Amino acid sequence: MNILILGSGGREHALAWKIAQSPLVDQVMCAPGNPGMDEIGPCFDVNPTDIGEVVKLVLQIEPDLIVIGPEAPLAAGVSDVLRARGFDVFGPSQAAAQLESSKAFSKERMVKYGVPTAAYRNFGEGEEAAAEAFLETLTAPYVLKADGLASGKGVSILDTLEEAKAEARNMLGGKFGDASANLVIEEFMAGEEASLFVITDGEGAVYLPAAQDHKRLGDGDTGPNTGGMGAYAPAPVLTDTLLAQARREIVEPMLAGMAADDMPYQGVLYVGLMITETGPKVVEFNARFGDPECQALMAGLTGDIVPALLAAATHGLAGNEAAFEALLDLRHFRPTATVIMASKGYPYKYDKGEVIAGVGAARKIEGVEIFQAGTDRNGNGDLINTGGRVLAVTAIGDTLEAAFQRAYLGVDVIDWPGGIFRRDIGWRVRGT
Repeated sequence: MNILILGSGGREHALAWKIAQSPLVDQVMCAPGNPGMDEIGPCFDVNPTDIGEVVKLVLQIEPDLIVIGPEAPLAAGVSDVLRARGFDVFGPSQAAAQLESSKAFSKERMVKYGVPTAAYRNFGEGEEAAAEAFLETLTAPYVLKADGLASGKGVSILDTLEEAKAEARNMLGGKFGDASANLVIEEFMAGEEASLFVITDGEGAVYLPAAQDHKRLGDGDTGPNTGGMGAYAPAPVLTDTLLAQARREIVEPMLAGMAADDMPYQGVLYVGLMITETGPKVVEFNARFGDPECQALMAGLTGDIVPALLAAATHGLAGNEAAFEALLDLRHFRPTATVIMASKGYPYKYDKGEVIAGVGAARKIEGVEIFQAGTDRNGNGDLINTGGRVLAVTAIGDTLEAAFQRAYLGVDVIDWPGGIFRRDIGWRVRGT
C-alpha cells in the first residue's frame, strides 16, 4: 500500500513514523510534511486545506489510503471531495467534523443525544450584554470557548467575573477572528481531564489507551492555554470502570446519533473527558488525533495501526473490533511520555530561524524518538524553528516514570537556547 498523510505537525510525523512500520505499507507520502517526515518518505509542497491542489496531487500519486491529520482540512471538506473521487479516506466528513469546528454544534448534539456535559449557552454578534448577564448566574471559575477553530487556544478559564466579562467582550469583538464570532459559555466542571481516542467506521469502534494532555504553558498548570505542552499514556485516571461508562453513556450514543442524523462519523473521535465525582463528562470533541497525545500513543503502540485505519475508512470495523484490537496489540501498550519544546514567546509572538542542534543525539538515547512540527532547514542544512510548537520529545519505558525520565534526558541533550518546555509533565502520576 501507498499511504498519503495530509499535514505537517508532530501528530502527522508520529502517524507517518508508525504507519511506515507496517508490513502492509510500501511507501508513506506526506503533504506538505516537515524535515522529519521527509526522512520517512517523499513530501509534497501542498497546502492540505487547498482542495484543488490536494485533488491534483492525489490524482497524480493515486494513494491507496489518505490519512487527514489536522482539523482545518476536515472543516474545509477535503475528505468529502476525495471520497467523491473514489479514494479511501481516514477522517470524518465536513458535516461530522462540526463536532470540532463548531462548539455550539457539538453542545447541541450532546444535549440531543443525552451525552453528559457541562450546562452552557451560546452567544453571537451583539449579545455581549446577554453573555455578561449569563456569567452573573455562574460561579467562578468561568469557562469561555470560541465557537470555531482556534488552534487549541480558544478556551479561557478565568477566576473573576470582571475578567470573564472582559474576555466575553474580547472574543465577541474578534479576538480569534471568525472563530469567536460566536461564543459558548459553560459551567466549570471540577475533576481531572483525560483524552480518549476512538477509531471508528461510524458503527464499530476500537478504543485506544487513554492519554492526558497538559494545555497550560507553564509548570504547575499556569499561564495561557496552548495547543498542548506534553502528554503521557496510559492515563490511569480513566479506569476500566470509567471507560465502560464513557463507552456506554458518551461514545455509543454519539456514534448512533450522528449516524441517525445522516452524519456517520468515520475516522478518529477525540473525546476530551472530565472525570467528575459522578463519572466522565465531555469537555469537548475533536475530529482528529490530539497533538501531543498522538505522539505518545503512536510510540506506545506495539502492533500495526494500518488495518484499523483502513477498516475505519472502508466501513470494515463493525463486528470485527476484536481482530483489530489484536492487530494493534493493545494489551502490550508501552508506557509513553511526550514533552513539547516550543519557541520562546509561544503562544504569542516568537522568533523564528533559530538553529536547533542535538536532535540526532537525542534520538540515540534508548527508547527516545523526536517528532518534528514547526521546523525547516536553512541554507546550511541546519534544523531551524519556524513555528510555535517545534519538537515532541517522546520516550517509552517499562513504567511511566521511566518514560518521563528518558523524555527529559532527550530534552536535555537538545541544544536550542531559545526553546522552552515544562519540567512537570505527568505531575499527577509522578506525585510532584
